[in-house]
Amino acid sequence: MARQHQQTPQQKNQLPSSNGTGTSRDHQPAIVETLEHRRFAEFCDACRRYGYIGLCYGSPGVGKTLSARSYSRWDKVKQSDRWGSGPTEDPLLDTVFYTPGVVNAPGAIADGIRVLRDTLQDLARRPLRMERQERLESIRQRDKDRHQTILYKHDWFAERLPELHPTDGEVAMEYNVKIHELADPTTLIIIDEADRLRMASLEQVRAIFDAGSIGVILIGMPGLEKKLARFPQFYSRIGFVHEFRSLAAKEVDRKRVV
Repeated sequence: MARQHQQTPQQKNQLPSSNGTGTSRDHQPAIVETLEHRRFAEFCDACRRYGYIGLCYGSPGVGKTLSARSYSRWDKVKQSDRWGSGPTEDPLLDTVFYTPGVVNAPGAIADGIRVLRDTLQDLARRPLRMERQERLESIRQRDKDRHQTILYKHDWFAERLPELHPTDGEVAMEYNVKIHELADPTTLIIIDEADRLRMASLEQVRAIFDAGSIGVILIGMPGLEKKLARFPQFYSRIGFVHEFRSLAAKEVDRKRVV
């Protein structure tokens, strides 16, 4: 597979527009959308769209982690009640941001990413929970009104009143099926501090990537690509490589003026 290294455009108008998947100025007002942040967002969009593994490397302090958190809207994920009901985010929260521990085992990697994917799935279920709650409340009110009719208005010697459907149990079962059948919304997994991953943990990441039609991005220090080149099975799946560079002096001056 041919690897594509993104080059810094000479002019701003040479940048292709991002499709906006996962980026949001409204959710991260503290971040300044620099040229490097926009390039990183476009790199993430490409990995998501084509289902590739991507590598992002850069020196410490250039903004890799901050850009990744902003792109994934991970602070919004952490603030949301995964067990509640209500409208979901628009666009849908569909990006996992995961940081492995200093000591990591394949099982811990798999469990950690699974918990985060389950969180996104629970957040995507919020509208169904709200709809179920509204329907159940409507049915309970219907049954309450019917009970009052039977007690005070219905002629007990007349024909028996027919059963009402659906019952609250039938509605609850219907929505339980819908909720459990809802597909996993995760389309991209961003792994920060990827330098910590050893061979066994990388194989676990490869297994997660192979199991589903998702993109995966590894973020680390310069030299990460050379390290991964020692693992041919993993390295063959890399489709994009992105260097996260520090701000140019011209852009720093422009941000100061703003």
